[in-house]
Amino acid sequence: MITAADSPLQNRSGPAVTEPGPRDHDARPGTRGEPPPASRVAVPLAGTGHGLAEVAAAVTRAACGALVTRHPRGPLPAGDPDAVLSDVTDTLGPRALPEHGLGTDAALHRVARVLVEHGIELGHPWAAAHLQPAPLAVAVAADTLASAGNASLDTYDSAASAIAVERWVIGVLAGLAGLGDAAEGVFTPGGSLSNLMALLLAREHAAVRRGVDVRRNGVAGLPNPVVLCSSVAHFSVHRACATLGLGEAAVRPVPVDQRWRMRPEALAAALAGLDGGHTPVAVVATAGTTDFGSVDPLPEIAEVAREHGTWLHVDAAYGFGALLSPRLAGRLAGLALADSVTVDLHKLGWQPASASALLVRDAAAFAALDRSVAYLNPADDAAAGYDGLLGRSLQTTRRPDAVKVAATLLAYGRRGLGQMVEHCHDLARHAERWIAAAPRLELVAPAELTTVVFRYRTADPALADEVNAALRRRLLRSGQALVGRTAVRPAGPGSAERTCLKLTLLNPNTTPRDLDDLLAAVVDAGVATEAATKGAA
Repeated sequence: MITAADSPLQNRSGPAVTEPGPRDHDARPGTRGEPPPASRVAVPLAGTGHGLAEVAAAVTRAACGALVTRHPRGPLPAGDPDAVLSDVTDTLGPRALPEHGLGTDAALHRVARVLVEHGIELGHPWAAAHLQPAPLAVAVAADTLASAGNASLDTYDSAASAIAVERWVIGVLAGLAGLGDAAEGVFTPGGSLSNLMALLLAREHAAVRRGVDVRRNGVAGLPNPVVLCSSVAHFSVHRACATLGLGEAAVRPVPVDQRWRMRPEALAAALAGLDGGHTPVAVVATAGTTDFGSVDPLPEIAEVAREHGTWLHVDAAYGFGALLSPRLAGRLAGLALADSVTVDLHKLGWQPASASALLVRDAAAFAALDRSVAYLNPADDAAAGYDGLLGRSLQTTRRPDAVKVAATLLAYGRRGLGQMVEHCHDLARHAERWIAAAPRLELVAPAELTTVVFRYRTADPALADEVNAALRRRLLRSGQALVGRTAVRPAGPGSAERTCLKLTLLNPNTTPRDLDDLLAAVVDAGVATEAATKGAA
């Protein structure tokens, strides 16, 4: 077994420098009288056995040193944000490349110190603000191995085994979604990029139906494109339309019901109301809205989209994880009817970001991304099997994010991951009941998946928005708790947006007692904030 101490490349104070001696120089024919070559620097490269040993040893030393700097009270550093960020900058040193390096241990110790001492501890039971879980240790370890190999999935000779790993993971995910034998997919840098690629494929589908070559001639020949999604769909739909040349005005919001789900009859009316001068590009359904965890009625929406020949994309970035649970999987009934699906396993999958994928029901949809490049994937190499995944992505260099997912799926299986999903759902239901019973709190939206939206109830309703916003900042400044914030517009004409609080529960180690204490801390912060607000009035 090779250890870091055995490695001839190990140098904890800096890189090893080897000067060529006169004998080596003189041994080369035709070099007499010429200056010696530049010094050779021998460094530990992670892709070698010695380098991997150094990675493991260096991370262990840095982690052990950083453990003593964890936040004593809560999940984030206390204090004014400007001061916290300034402390990080001061610790790193002047904003200039140093002439001489610190060496491996000193550099990692400094970086680990700022990340832990001034960072966010997502594993803390009171970290409940965002769809951002603490990642599983096995996923982080596998991600480190993937980084050490530095594979790029665009070509076979840049990745080889990593290509097979991604294909395997895509097959598992497509099977969970029920997309069928012709399904395929690709990993992307995040859910927003998965949605962008889905709408790119949908745009191509709509253009082909109209006889327009969008790839060559652009979108000018695609009259009045329309993308329909619910009024609470993710903002990345608008961003994607802007990026793809469709324009944000192409997005038509469809009304939602009392449970924040798209109304199929409203969708049908919107599509029926389009004349021949409009191009329906896609219907975007959501399986797990960011704030409410609501899942649109997918079977009914799929039927409407099919009647109008429109591409159906399901943004399941959040909700896909429910398929891991036998108890909750039924909430995504109808997902198999989608033409494309967005998956984010760095949400309800406990992966280090990013771990997003775009799944398609028919692999032929990726033809819109086909590209033959002489130095990457010439046709004869591809025909001989030396092909990569360049033709499935907007990226060229693409890291093997599927490796960490593969390790997690193998380590935990559906049963283990499903138990984690169900525990987080149970936590959300517990929080829902606690809030509903608390006189000082108001339940705004019940738990569908693992989020709960609520408000602190002020004596003077006119102060509610101000107090709810300020009490969250009070908790942030103290470092005590991470609670989310959003704005909700109640159903009904003329209703105004209300500032709300949100718990996003993704920690499988959190207990109901932890939640009780967190919600009690929210109430205490609300009481103090309300008193201070009244006093300042």
